[in-house]
Amino acid sequence: MTNPLKLPIEALKLNIDLTGFEFPPAPRSQNTLLGQDRARSALAFGVAMPNPGYNIFVMGESGSGRVSLITNHLSEIAQTLPAPSSYAYVDNFDNPREPIAIELPAEQGQAFCKSIEKMCDDLLATFPAAFESPAYQQKKSALERQLTQAYNNAVDLVDKKAQTLNIALFRDNDSITFAPIRGHKTLNEEQFTQLPQSERELFHQQVEQLEEYLSDVLLELPQWRRTLVEKTKQLNNDTIHTAIEPLFAELNHVYQNIDDVISYLAEVRKNLDNTVADYLSSTRLEPRDTSNKRALLTEQYMPNILVDNKQENGAPIVFEPHPTYQNLFGRIEYVSDQGTLVTSYRKICAGSLHKANGGYLILDAEKLLIYPFVWEGLKRALQSATIEIELPYSELGVNTITLKPEVIPLNVKVILIGSCDTYYLLEELDSEFNEMFKILADFDNTIPRTHETTQGFIAVMIKQATDSGAKPLTQEAIVGLIEHSCRLSENQLQFSARINDSLEIIAEANLFCQQAHDNAIDKKHIDLALTAREYRNGRLSQVILDEMLDGTVLIDTDGAAIGKINGLTVLEIGGSSFGAPARITTTVYPGSRGIIDIEREAELGQSIHSKGVLILTGYLGHFYAQQFPLAISASIAIEQSYSYIDGDSASLAELCCLISALTRTPIQQGFAVTGSINQYGEVQAIGGVNEKIEGFFRLCQARGLNGQHAVIIPAANKRNLMLKPDVIDAVARGVFAVYVVSSVNETLELLTGQTAGTMDETGNYPENSINFKAILRLKEIADLDIDEEEEKG
Repeated sequence: MTNPLKLPIEALKLNIDLTGFEFPPAPRSQNTLLGQDRARSALAFGVAMPNPGYNIFVMGESGSGRVSLITNHLSEIAQTLPAPSSYAYVDNFDNPREPIAIELPAEQGQAFCKSIEKMCDDLLATFPAAFESPAYQQKKSALERQLTQAYNNAVDLVDKKAQTLNIALFRDNDSITFAPIRGHKTLNEEQFTQLPQSERELFHQQVEQLEEYLSDVLLELPQWRRTLVEKTKQLNNDTIHTAIEPLFAELNHVYQNIDDVISYLAEVRKNLDNTVADYLSSTRLEPRDTSNKRALLTEQYMPNILVDNKQENGAPIVFEPHPTYQNLFGRIEYVSDQGTLVTSYRKICAGSLHKANGGYLILDAEKLLIYPFVWEGLKRALQSATIEIELPYSELGVNTITLKPEVIPLNVKVILIGSCDTYYLLEELDSEFNEMFKILADFDNTIPRTHETTQGFIAVMIKQATDSGAKPLTQEAIVGLIEHSCRLSENQLQFSARINDSLEIIAEANLFCQQAHDNAIDKKHIDLALTAREYRNGRLSQVILDEMLDGTVLIDTDGAAIGKINGLTVLEIGGSSFGAPARITTTVYPGSRGIIDIEREAELGQSIHSKGVLILTGYLGHFYAQQFPLAISASIAIEQSYSYIDGDSASLAELCCLISALTRTPIQQGFAVTGSINQYGEVQAIGGVNEKIEGFFRLCQARGLNGQHAVIIPAANKRNLMLKPDVIDAVARGVFAVYVVSSVNETLELLTGQTAGTMDETGNYPENSINFKAILRLKEIADLDIDEEEEKG
């Protein structure tokens, strides 16, 4: 007679029938995301909400298609939105340390840059040629003649007075000398010395009078020179204005609707008075003079275009994979000039916030929190709605002379991608987080396996194979991919949300397909890829299996024993997980110390495991100690375990082992047990059921299957079964079995081959049943405890 608790072959894995599904030969415009309706709705709402603070946190596991959903959704919306403004920095002529930001319409940044470049070329062509024109030279000469004429008039007055004194006046440039006249002839130095002493003294007295007179008549000469300089400067300015007027008239006409540009052009026009006079008015040509002047004009007037959005691209979508402070907020670069670090507004570089301004910025939350100052800086930018480029280390006392560029208005929708741990950590520790990220797009870890999602899964797999250049997929290959996805989700009725894992399997299977020179990827290639992946990651599982086979790790798979049972564990190391059996032992002895969890006492048992052991006391009290006090001393240990243990999936095995030791009933060692229990003896579901079954199966297979080996799992885990073919084949041959149980009594009967016993209306169990033996043994221990207390009393 077949045991109703023993699972048939068809229940051990998902049986897939793809009849009625479409298999499109060519890829369609198909999104690589299945299901996730809740996340889609939240993302759509958050993107559409214009109010501040409605930024989005996309929560889910890596590989679940989070980035695909975001980029596909945003790409459709961004195309319908206008391109945001472009921005540039220009020199602040009044305070060069505070460059000015200029806002330009989309696609006008480079055009404005070319306009200023043409203006610089025109300036080089205009100057110094404008100062060499005849009109300018005539005006300048006229001004100089006015000074010369006034000077000559003053000197003529002195000359006339000198003639009345028979003294000649000589001019050598600006030098004036006097000489005596005798007989209408001017005396030289030798002749002068031959004059009588009285005449020579008279001459000197007269020269002193003439020099005083000269000083009087030339008293206003400095003022004449200042006037000449002022008039010359005014002439130069007039000449400059006249020469550049056509240039700026054209620029003002082109950019008449852009206020920032008009204001900048006005400042450039004022500043050109000094620049042209100081650097462009020289007519003396030196080697590389033109190139030096061009570099000067470029450094002084050429705008630094931070971002210039293209009109046809719509709103920008920027994903920043490396969100350091500089990459996010921009930076200011320096160059070394004779050992000194110098910078200018042209060394300002844009960050991702500048590039995404007016659109959408996608960031990895975990990476964002790693780099210093970035999270606080992002919050500050979102709260103030401005982008400020600054040196983040200034608060740490790093003194660097730098620029303080004008802030730029910020209008961006930030989308953070992260795990649930990161989201709840930010929500708990940062009071401002929920104010700025009001929308949570929560990705499910699994996707319900419906007709619609299955059809979508098929389309995605075929599209991936086509897009990646892999061989076409057969229907059986798609069946293998569906089985793998359901195994990842540990549910026959659900796909795993980690679609990327299935896409990677296609690429790996394609390699085996090419090596076999096959024309299409079949299920055998999928199985080869999965087997190869398991083998690559299976060194540790093989080491543990070898230790069990050579007796280093004590695990019995034959015979029967009291107080010993095979539990099932899952070990997760790196990116792989595998199941392995573990021996659980229990000892019971008189006393009232209770159930001692050796793992907890050794500080190796974690909280959930300790909870599972504590539930055992509640079970014993409820079922066995209704008529007398529960007095028991017992200890439970997971043998040869030297690392931390968590989870309550061993509590069913621990309870059965405890009852075996209590009633001295042997347990069949060919069984392995996993399951959680509550205080009423109901068996509850656990995780990792496939790995646990396969871990015990590998050990039994290596020792030789004899038809007495089996695994007991909770009935609630039946839908989670996606076992490998070798396990299913062994079940089909009758050399291995999988049992499902709903209660402790069912488990005890399978493990011992004896009746567990059901309590009747009077509260008693059938004689010689396991539960009856348990009550008798507990009553004996209780009586011993009472006798001991009476003796002490």
